[in-house]
Amino acid sequence: MSKFPRFGNPTKIRVAHVSPAGKVFVDWKDVDNLRRMMSPNGKILGRKRLDASAQEQRLLSQAIKRARFMALLPYTSATL
Repeated sequence: MSKFPRFGNPTKIRVAHVSPAGKVFVDWKDVDNLRRMMSPNGKILGRKRLDASAQEQRLLSQAIKRARFMALLPYTSATL
């Protein structure tokens, strides 16, 4: 048993999805889910906070960066 209880939402946010071909991916066009994986200041949340694997975290960061480049997500919190 851990020393500290786990707080927050008990339901896990699904970071990555599996395609019908069996490939793991994160959709950069799904802005609502990507925004939930960012802090209010626009920073990408860490692996422990998201409960994601290393591969999922890499895919997530790449998807957020692509969405920012395509102007679907802001770089800073000025427009959040």
